Amino acid sequence: MEAEHYRRHCLESVAAAYDIVLITGEEPSWQLPYIRDCVVVTDPTDQAALNAAGQALAERHRLAGVVTWTEWYLVPVARLARRLGLPTTAPEALRACRNKAAARALFARHGVPSATSVSVRDVQEARTAAARIGYPVVIKPAAHAGSIGVTRASTPGELDAAYAVAERVVGRGGENTEVLVEEYLDGPEVSVECATYRGRTAVVAVTRKTLGLQPGFEEIAHCVDAADPLLAIVAPAAEAAVTALGVTDGVSHVEMRLVDGRPRLIEVNARLAGDLIGHLVQLATGVDLARAAADIACGHAPDLAPTHQRAAAIRFVYPAYSGLLTACRLTGRFAEQTEGLERVRFQRRVGEPVVLPQDGGDLFTARIGYLITTGPSAALAQAHLQEAYRNLEVQVASASQVDALGEAGAA
Repeated sequence: MEAEHYRRHCLESVAAAYDIVLITGEEPSWQLPYIRDCVVVTDPTDQAALNAAGQALAERHRLAGVVTWTEWYLVPVARLARRLGLPTTAPEALRACRNKAAARALFARHGVPSATSVSVRDVQEARTAAARIGYPVVIKPAAHAGSIGVTRASTPGELDAAYAVAERVVGRGGENTEVLVEEYLDGPEVSVECATYRGRTAVVAVTRKTLGLQPGFEEIAHCVDAADPLLAIVAPAAEAAVTALGVTDGVSHVEMRLVDGRPRLIEVNARLAGDLIGHLVQLATGVDLARAAADIACGHAPDLAPTHQRAAAIRFVYPAYSGLLTACRLTGRFAEQTEGLERVRFQRRVGEPVVLPQDGGDLFTARIGYLITTGPSAALAQAHLQEAYRNLEVQVASASQVDALGEAGAA
């Protein structure tokens, strides 16, 4: 299960301080050691079902707060919290976070540097918008996550295909069915991890990102350095963006690009970051963002004081092409011997398919696993990561190779 690989550390952290009762869309499995009670609902985005589940838990337990790390559940969970009389950012503010077009409008109103953005209804409107903005442009769903459906179009000839990618996923898992055509922000991408309590935002860390090959925007690596000099540059923009959207309580993952050295906002995700970024922040600074999110949800001031100053990095493992995974391991005794190797996880088993985005997949179908390393500085953490990656053996049989093996076996 994808959530186990990327969210177990959150439950571990919160369970150390609070009794957890869970509302989930499927029967709990790996979560069981961390929870006291559970209600399963078919669709947690169904407000009536979510409210009923929350009320059932409120009758059995004294609830102190409610929190989610899932993008699609932000607005329904805020409404549930308000219904139960628990602390929350206003659902209207979270709806603006979920709608990239609304967020752009609020950024503009509050003077937060962002990107030119146009909402379109069909490919012809997309062509018109792109011509007005100027190429290259970015085509994306207005409400999604994980860079799913986000594609760069450098020429009019690439736009139709990029629009088709966004249209294929628009509305899937989201309450908004718009497609956006946006100005391409040319510069390095970072995210800023923030915590907001009663309207005051503190910047905890900055995450530097490595992106995969264009035209997609899949993030293939992250690095968090407690002493990153970018913090002073990006913090004011991140704080302004959170304020512009009306986020008053919670942990936020604010994405931006540095264009000519200056921050330009991409979006504010009013939740814990994915991709184990929160774990990297804790390794680098000692600040526990999962615990902070729970504290804020319960109306308590979070502890954001760093306890150490290090760096941590993660690299995701992808195949060169789609196919069947035939081998995945670190060579020899490297895993036991390498310096700074904090974690190796493979989320695909040998014999399972891996499908890249260009073949109709996404980050959930393409990722084979990840490596995490640490060090006293970003340079050393990344050096350890590169050494570990060089000692990784991954083999994938393409569809034609699988067919050929099948025919040979049949013969």
